[in-house]
Amino acid sequence: METISQRLDARGLNCPLPILRAKKALSGLASGEVLEVTATDPGAVKDFEAFARQTGSELLASDQVNGEFVFLLRKG
Repeated sequence: METISQRLDARGLNCPLPILRAKKALSGLASGEVLEVTATDPGAVKDFEAFARQTGSELLASDQVNGEFVFLLRKG
């Protein structure tokens, strides 16, 4: 189980706001720290996959729980 360094609530936000908020949150973390993002926008699944590839962050998990999407990103 990953230790979560910070949690970001992006529920109710539509693309691209969850990604923009995640980018800002990651900028405040040290390399290797983990950000948990909770979103409700179904488009966030593909967005976070692309975001991880483009930024060098690692998408550790992408789950759907009770209609919400939960992502774990490790800062690269």
